[in-house]
Amino acid sequence: MHCPFCNHIDTRVTDSRLAGDGHQIRRRRECLACGERFTTFETAELVLPQVVKNDLSRQPFDQGKLRAGIMKAFEKRPIARDDVELAIERICHRLRVLGEREVASRTIGEFVMDELRQLDEVAYVRYASVYHRFEDADEFRAEIEQLGLRQRQAPVAGQLSLLPSQHRDKRDKR
Repeated sequence: MHCPFCNHIDTRVTDSRLAGDGHQIRRRRECLACGERFTTFETAELVLPQVVKNDLSRQPFDQGKLRAGIMKAFEKRPIARDDVELAIERICHRLRVLGEREVASRTIGEFVMDELRQLDEVAYVRYASVYHRFEDADEFRAEIEQLGLRQRQAPVAGQLSLLPSQHRDKRDKR
């Protein structure tokens, strides 16, 4: 690493420690030419794939766009910001694990729907309505029925249901 003071090429590390919740390494360095000390931070470079849109155009993955779409689905819903951030992290992790240079926008949409289905059914249906481009109420109804079927097969703890019959079932069990 070049010294920021004299631009000499040789520096030595005098101290290293974890920083940034363990996601960075802080290194204290000393220039072998001028003796000045400085600090550097090292982080892993995690490259997310290019997104291939439906029209076959490509663009870099944008975590801000992902967050905005998810937050739109959660508008006026009682969801903790930390839960949203964890969902975004899980989606980004799944994209990295794919190990692909490019990923279809459809794949990202499916990952988002998986996360929303676990967090909030209303947000899931909102997102699905845009994602699947629902044309009429019948398509909404079919998606909600599918969601109810999945919920009965594998219920998600602590989540309110969209379907009134499930609310009645819960009250009857009390």
